[in-house]
Amino acid sequence: MTPLLGLSRLIDATTEFIGKSVTWLILVAVLVSAGNAIIRKAFNMSSNAWLEAQWYLFGAAFMLAAAYTLKQNEHIRIDVVYGNFSRRVQHWIDLLGHLLFLMPFVLVMIVYLIPYVRMSYVSGEMSSSAGGLILWPAKAILLAGFVLLAFQGVSEIIKKIAIMRGAIDDPAPYVPTHAPLETAPSNVAPEVRP
Repeated sequence: MTPLLGLSRLIDATTEFIGKSVTWLILVAVLVSAGNAIIRKAFNMSSNAWLEAQWYLFGAAFMLAAAYTLKQNEHIRIDVVYGNFSRRVQHWIDLLGHLLFLMPFVLVMIVYLIPYVRMSYVSGEMSSSAGGLILWPAKAILLAGFVLLAFQGVSEIIKKIAIMRGAIDDPAPYVPTHAPLETAPSNVAPEVRP
C-alpha cells in the first residue's frame, strides 16, 4: 500500500500545482475580454480571434481544474441522500462511483479524444469564423483535462481503499453542505398578530 500512497501523493501534488496555476487563466480571460470590449467601443474594431481566445482560456481553466476539484472533494453529489449514511458507507459510495462511473467515462473520453485531437492537428483545422484561431489547441485542452482527471481518479481510488483499510486518516471528512435550519433563538420576541 505504501508505494501506491506515494503515487497518490505525487498525483495530488501535481494536481494541486496545476489547479492553482490555472486560476490565473481566469484573470487573463477577463483582461482579454475587457481589452476586446474597449477596442471594439473606442476604435470600432474587433476580431473573432479575441473572442475565441476568451473561450479557450475559460475552457482551459475549467478542464484543467476539474482534477483539482475532485482532489478537493468539491464535485457535486446529492447530499440529501449521501449525508444520511455512515462515513464508511459514504467511502464505499465514493469508491464505487469512481470505479464504475468516473473512470469508465474518463477512459472513454480519452480514447475518443486522442484521434479527434490528432486529426485536428494534422489537418491544421481552423475556426469557421473569419479571423478565428486554430482549433487543435482547444481540443488538446479537452484531452489534457480528461487525462488529469483520470490520474486524479486513480489517486482518489487509492486513498479511499487506504482509508477503508485504516492505512491513512480521512483527508476530507464529510461536512454537510446544507445544515439543518436552526430553531428561532429564545430571546426573539414572538410575532404579534392583531
